[in-house]
Amino acid sequence: MPTRNTPDAIVVGAGVVGAACAYYAARAGLTVTVIDRGPVAGGTTGAGEGNLLVSDKEPGPELELALYSSALWSELAELLPPRIEYEPKGGLVVASGADGMRALRDFAAGQEKAGVTAREVPADRLRDLEPHLAPGLAGGFLYPQDAQVMPALAAAHLLRAGGDRVRLRLGEEVTGLLTGGSGQVRGVRTSTGELHAPCVVNATGPWGGELARLAGVDLPVLPRRGFVLVTEPLPRVVRHKVYAADYVTDVASGSAALQTSVVVEGTPAGPVLIGASRERVGFDRTLSTEALGRLAAGATALFPVLAGVRAMRTYAGFRPYLPDHLPAIGPDPRVPGLLHACGHEGAGIGLAPATGLIVVRLLTGGEPPLDIRPFDPGRFAPAA
Repeated sequence: MPTRNTPDAIVVGAGVVGAACAYYAARAGLTVTVIDRGPVAGGTTGAGEGNLLVSDKEPGPELELALYSSALWSELAELLPPRIEYEPKGGLVVASGADGMRALRDFAAGQEKAGVTAREVPADRLRDLEPHLAPGLAGGFLYPQDAQVMPALAAAHLLRAGGDRVRLRLGEEVTGLLTGGSGQVRGVRTSTGELHAPCVVNATGPWGGELARLAGVDLPVLPRRGFVLVTEPLPRVVRHKVYAADYVTDVASGSAALQTSVVVEGTPAGPVLIGASRERVGFDRTLSTEALGRLAAGATALFPVLAGVRAMRTYAGFRPYLPDHLPAIGPDPRVPGLLHACGHEGAGIGLAPATGLIVVRLLTGGEPPLDIRPFDPGRFAPAA
């Protein structure tokens, strides 16, 4: 039987996805060691806005995962402290012209058939929802299922809620995977030694491809850099998560070039968060004045009141991008005992609970709560 030194599973990555895996594993009675070369939420999670969105997902596997995860976040919000700042405040997607409004209407119609609640808001009612919105917009759609969470605190409290079944090893880098004679995983090698376990979960976000390579397999995860602007604390100027219709198109794009599509939201603490940019530049953290300028211009175009507000800081993060825009969740068919839980791009915080529950069902021999075949990590393996 596993002991504290030989856990049932090792989770590599202490972001929100790894934390969710550990939390649900502990609830299932498993012991877990979570290893990260940095602090809790020190990577992509700590650089996220905390989006829990269904509004930006077209009908299909990711939307199904998001709807399931949305319900799990509602449950977790009752269990975790209010400090995670869970807010089911809804999202408002706006269009600047008639063509954009028609596209939003078609998009929402497909989503509603998949279980999403979307309410059309005519132009003359937009300011009932957001009094500071710019005039002249053509209308929008309200998505009451959209929510927000403070991601770093959510990860920390998920790990804490796992109790004494979850052990943290921070500041410790995984340098290799240990395998047995038939190639099955039997643990990890770290900067301080070896740790044995029959299962290893790759929850390393944009570094998921690097961990896969330690196991001798290819998982084509690439980092997609994004910036967020943070304003000085304000009264509640922005009530919902508000974004322009082109955000959906940019999220679905595979372009490596810089793209910006404004997303503006208030926070319980007062600052307004302004995103979102995306570009594939490797792990280059260099500040992009072009990206920040575009974000500021887009935000003030939507909310002119922000033109006189100070931006206090900015931060960058890397979204784990996979070519088909779907995460890799489940066992690697090439390495028995290795499971992947990465590649969620900008949706990892929203999709974390569903991902964690799926991984734990697989670890315990249970039935996943939904069809996970579209997320099969083996879909990227070259044909024999």
